Amino acid sequence: QVQLVESGGGSVQAGGSLRLSCAASGDTYNINSMGWFRQAPGKEREWVATVNTGGDSTSYADSVKGRFTISQDNAKNTVYLQMNSLKREDTAMYYCAACPRWSYEFTYWGQGTQVTVSS
Repeated sequence: QVQLVESGGGSVQAGGSLRLSCAASGDTYNINSMGWFRQAPGKEREWVATVNTGGDSTSYADSVKGRFTISQDNAKNTVYLQMNSLKREDTAMYYCAACPRWSYEFTYWGQGTQVTVSS
């Protein structure tokens, strides 16, 4: 089992920045990749970014490419999402997720952290 705890959400004005953190605990050696997802009110959950735990591969949704950066600190079992040039449409609950080595799906999920961007 893997436990994920997000932090770092909050309220910010458009154009501002936030950094989200996701601390993993438990069977972290089983994690193959980590990702961030978000869900705005009335909308479906949307994939944001993924990082391979080897640290050599990242990918981003087109909507955040060039503004968001996913990174990891393996020593701390923590994944970050640096969000710059925030827009109102980035307002959502952000979730961290982990994909174990034995699955092709993100199996473990955190409880989420709210990001609100105002104009």
